Amino acid sequence: MNNSRRFLDGGGAMAAAIAAHDWATTLGPPEDWPAALRVAVGMMVNSHFPKCIVWGPELITIHNDAFRPILGDKPPALGKPFSEVWAEVWQEIGPLVEKAYAGEATFIEDFPLVIDRYGYPERAWFTFCYSPIRDENGAVLGMIDTVVETTAKMQSERNSRLLNAELAHRMKNVLAMIGAIANQTFRSAGSLDEAQVTFGERVAALGEAHTILTQSSWSGAPIRAVIEGALAPHRIAEGRIVISGPALELGAKQSLTLALAINELATNAIKYGALSCEGGQVAIGWGIGAPDSEERFVFGWDESGGPPASAPTRKGFGSRLLERVVAQDFQGKVTLDYRNVGLRYELETAMAAIANAEPVHSS
Repeated sequence: MNNSRRFLDGGGAMAAAIAAHDWATTLGPPEDWPAALRVAVGMMVNSHFPKCIVWGPELITIHNDAFRPILGDKPPALGKPFSEVWAEVWQEIGPLVEKAYAGEATFIEDFPLVIDRYGYPERAWFTFCYSPIRDENGAVLGMIDTVVETTAKMQSERNSRLLNAELAHRMKNVLAMIGAIANQTFRSAGSLDEAQVTFGERVAALGEAHTILTQSSWSGAPIRAVIEGALAPHRIAEGRIVISGPALELGAKQSLTLALAINELATNAIKYGALSCEGGQVAIGWGIGAPDSEERFVFGWDESGGPPASAPTRKGFGSRLLERVVAQDFQGKVTLDYRNVGLRYELETAMAAIANAEPVHSS
């Protein structure tokens, strides 16, 4: 490395990236940087703590290796304005950057932000300090962001608070739910044999959902796991059902309701719909918005390649569940479209109505 860039020595992959970056249109070549910037960058790249330097009036971003996981799948941040890198939360953090540039440091613990770093909005928490960087004359030329993500800790604390109350509530409701399923199933079935089979399937779906919730300490469950668990007892051939949608955690009650709804839809598809014949398929998909917002959560069950769909001649437990209970528990609107190409079932609600509304991702 050029001797004038020795301040980057030992700085890992980001030091090499800083040295190789074209700074012509922003900060100029690193060997011409002010001493305050070179010293700060040298200390930053040699730190194993997540750090990011914001420099100059254009808020140019320079960060170390430890900061990269915080960016997730965002486009490369090196050399970009900090306001562009974190555009989705600039309304919240912009004033704190201004304070640092005015010479006042800010330290905040467990600060909540809704960020977009994996292609969808997620709530995350951070403990950080924005500190001004001064030159030898005391003038503030930039700031350093020292940060640690505390999302896992905050979610764990929240889950612990909810756990005892949820378990007590859930134990009381489980028997009531089974009783209601039994009452509705045996009252609307055509025969005792039919009622016994249907009741068994519904309780099995409920049991699968309970298993998933138990694995997550009853705080909630990933929507994909709920769907796959509800489909598992039906043993549908691979490729007949396609599931797609972003990661999202549902609350316990909505997980159980969705599991029962999926069981009803799958049962009907196997008996009368797309899964009752060769070539029929089901597409299950959903889209999400920002947590706790009026942006929409939309879930769809879309059958194709089967016989034309027709409305049931009589409405039993399954119909009431799909139309009323789902809409009520999700505080939204349900649409059933009996098309010639197959049934289309859609649930739409606000993200604020989703009990947990926490996107989850693999690290």
